Amino acid sequence: MAATSSAEAPKIVWNERQKRFETEDKQAYLQYVPRSNGKVMDIVHTYVPSSKRGMGLASHLCIAAFNHAKSRSISVIPTCTYVSDTFLPRNPSWNSLVYSEDLKSNI
Repeated sequence: MAATSSAEAPKIVWNERQKRFETEDKQAYLQYVPRSNGKVMDIVHTYVPSSKRGMGLASHLCIAAFNHAKSRSISVIPTCTYVSDTFLPRNPSWNSLVYSEDLKSNI
């Protein structure tokens, strides 16, 4: 089997115990805080080491987190500025998962 090329999406792992999504080497990660009995995922921090920046890892971490939220009907609070200021404006299709005041009555 050929070596993994940079064009392939990196494997992102859900680390439920540490409440984060991370690359297999655990160097890049997206940290979240569950709220409202697990019905809301507050994404508080995205980190990619300088040696791995510019490879789209932060975006892959966000996609993993948003797919996780979507599959479990969880709303997302984009506290992390990367998510709110960069990822969501570039990927508006995920805005439907963003927590809003209108959803409070359902929680």
